[in-house]
Amino acid sequence: MPLIKHDLILDHKDNPIFTPVVDHVKSTFNNVICSGASTLIIHQDSIVLERYIGKQSGKGDARTVQADTQFHVASVRKSYIGFAVSYALYYGCINSIDDPVLSYLPELEENTWKGTTIRHLLTHTHGLTQQANEDIREFTPGSSWSYKQIGIEALTRIVKRTTGKSVADILHESVFTPLGFTESNWYSQKHEKLVDVVLRYEGDQDWKTSESTEGEKMNMYVSTRELAYWGYLHLKKGKVNGKQIVPKEIIEVATSLQSPSTLHKDLPQNGFLWFVKDLPAKKTEIGDQVPKGSYQILGFTNVTLLVIPEEDIVAVRMFNSFGSPEGYDYLSDVRSFGDTVIACVKNESEVKK
Repeated sequence: MPLIKHDLILDHKDNPIFTPVVDHVKSTFNNVICSGASTLIIHQDSIVLERYIGKQSGKGDARTVQADTQFHVASVRKSYIGFAVSYALYYGCINSIDDPVLSYLPELEENTWKGTTIRHLLTHTHGLTQQANEDIREFTPGSSWSYKQIGIEALTRIVKRTTGKSVADILHESVFTPLGFTESNWYSQKHEKLVDVVLRYEGDQDWKTSESTEGEKMNMYVSTRELAYWGYLHLKKGKVNGKQIVPKEIIEVATSLQSPSTLHKDLPQNGFLWFVKDLPAKKTEIGDQVPKGSYQILGFTNVTLLVIPEEDIVAVRMFNSFGSPEGYDYLSDVRSFGDTVIACVKNESEVKK
């Protein structure tokens, strides 16, 4: 039965070959601190798996996790920021990602930021961190890799300054409104369809909320199906239902390898904030069996979006957890999630022979 709520219409063709993915998500559900989870897979233009588990919070009267439940996606939001940067580049608001950050944000401290480019921000190779509201350089731009929020903040400022639009404005105008998305947004207030994020401990200092709805803060909630549709839009390079929703170049540049050539081969590889699979790398969040050309984004809530163009597949898993409890290796777990998806596809191919 197609989902007629959205302009993006996909048929449901439930395929039991993907049952191991459900088992994998249930295993993670039992190993992290959460009350709800879900998974959805789109394969060859059909929804072949869609499952919802548990409740939206740990309260006794909590709403059951369902199709319109919106999960806090944490760092998965960075794929939307990467899109906004690619949009700015495509429309000439940004001249080149190899431009110095200082040419767009001249108010930054020159000695600290000198030599840092937009490419470095997009690929987590800028080498900067922040301590006591002061920008600190940890390593030379392009020489190593480190996952720090300071680069994301600079990117969202560059987007706003060059386009005159917020990240949220760009996404609503370019994607959400054209595709009829109503379950992807940045929220200043909670409502009944948003999950409660289950913290590791009361007063967790890593957990932050915001009243900003411009897309620069960590307060984005997305339903399972719309996160899968977001991945599907990328898989199809912006063209769905026979219509080019966004220029394919915006998608292609965001999801292709952009890491500096100076980077060590075993460090993670990135497009426009997406993790991409190119050369084998030891420090990667993408599974060993996942083929080259795939790309993925992972959040601190263990929400994961994986796109595998070679197999025409998008896989999503959602949880309302926050961080990793003792003994849980989230990188190993997300790699095995991708490898499980690929194993299912290979099993299906064997069955069809």
